Amino acid sequence: MQRPKLFALLFILLFSTPCSTHAGADPATLGLVQITLPGGAIIQAELADTPQKRATGLMYREHLDADRGMLFTFTQAQAWVFWMKNTKIPLDLIWINEKKQIIHMEQNVPICTRTDDSCPQYRPNEDALYVLELAAGRAESLKLQRGSKLQFKIP
Repeated sequence: MQRPKLFALLFILLFSTPCSTHAGADPATLGLVQITLPGGAIIQAELADTPQKRATGLMYREHLDADRGMLFTFTQAQAWVFWMKNTKIPLDLIWINEKKQIIHMEQNVPICTRTDDSCPQYRPNEDALYVLELAAGRAESLKLQRGSKLQFKIP
């Protein structure tokens, strides 16, 4: 390829692709669900709505911003079991029923460094349709509690 054509191609590629920054971008276009909490705070949550996304969850992540989370959605309500295998950051786990009310929380759940499948399991006493994961300590700082109602729409 001739140099002028190569530079023209590089110029087109560099300036025709979207910028990697997401400042001002609509969260829905980034695959995020906006969750409004009772006090008015908003969490932008990644959606774990497929078996693969639910299986991976927040594994291997090094950090989770205070205004971010992951919302697991299921097709039917059950007492869904979670564990922290391969999760590198402590989390708050929040089980939510079909009315979008918190039915159970496990706060400040520690990471599990075991290499086998013997990490502790966490489960609610009631059936849940959703589970929200937040950085450890966020549920307390946001004053979330059993019975709190969250607002969100699943795309």
